[in-house]
Amino acid sequence: MEKVILDTNILIEILKGNQKTIQIVKQFDRLFISAITVMKIYFGALNKQELKKLKQFVSSFDVISLNENISNIATNLIYKYTKSHTLDIPDALIASTSIFINTPLFTYNKKDFKYINDIELL
Repeated sequence: MEKVILDTNILIEILKGNQKTIQIVKQFDRLFISAITVMKIYFGALNKQELKKLKQFVSSFDVISLNENISNIATNLIYKYTKSHTLDIPDALIASTSIFINTPLFTYNKKDFKYINDIELL
């Protein structure tokens, strides 16, 4: 496998030292994360010391910043799925990032994304 976008739950498992997840992630040549995932990881920090460690951790990934195209895709996803599937804004932005760069999303929460067309889930 070549490249993948990692969902927030995958980063959390890596941080916990989950060896199964770490071995799966090591199979990929290039690891992307959404800027939204970075925000979610930072938001979960317990204190400034942990926040510094998390900043160093996320720097090892290619972060995809939000842009107009990603925002437009996310807006369309929210319009289409927020009422029928309770798609929330962070997940819409992560999904739209995956769609925009045409890269599979590795997540343990497939139920949050499985109904979205044009996204490949791992």
